[in-house]
Amino acid sequence: MLQNEQYVDSLYGKDADLERAKAGIAASGMPDISVADGYGRLLTMLVSLSNAESIVEIGALGGYSGICLARGLREGGRLVSLELLQNYADLAKVHMEAAGLGDKVEYMVGDAKLSLEELKSAGRKFDFFFIDADKEGYPVYLDYAIALANPGAVIVGDNILLRGRTVDPAKAGPSVRAVRSFNETIASDDRLQSTVLPGYDGLAIAIVK
Repeated sequence: MLQNEQYVDSLYGKDADLERAKAGIAASGMPDISVADGYGRLLTMLVSLSNAESIVEIGALGGYSGICLARGLREGGRLVSLELLQNYADLAKVHMEAAGLGDKVEYMVGDAKLSLEELKSAGRKFDFFFIDADKEGYPVYLDYAIALANPGAVIVGDNILLRGRTVDPAKAGPSVRAVRSFNETIASDDRLQSTVLPGYDGLAIAIVK
């Protein structure tokens, strides 16, 4: 972690709910790939500022980002969390319930593309999207987010720098190509107003016009 990021994180005290989620993720052997602490705080703020009532999260992992997202929901709001693996969704649910947010989330387990198609077929619309799953799927997830978005919805994508691989011209694997495509669409699509934050591992933020 860069010195600037360490300094910023040092300004904030430990969060018991998020520390519990981190510990549970580590104890279960899950990869340490939850959203960065600073961006977790930003997620809560963005959800709150957008007055979101409905969120789609693509990639639950162990519930860290779910806690951050659900905390910003307005009264009666709902988080739909898509997760490929049942054991990951189960652990995320444990951490969400421990944080007092279990009643705000519903899980859809399986291929996220199929879950998104199910949501689309049901005619559901959402105010906020957080994309933090398999990187090769990012362009497809973005297309679905735009299709499922209410006007003014916010779309956030994490890890869009891939620890430097995105900006390295020598790298051209499937994940790198997919994330570059995602970033280029975020930046150029006329349906979106956007910016990209380069801190931590990069965060893309867009508003659907």
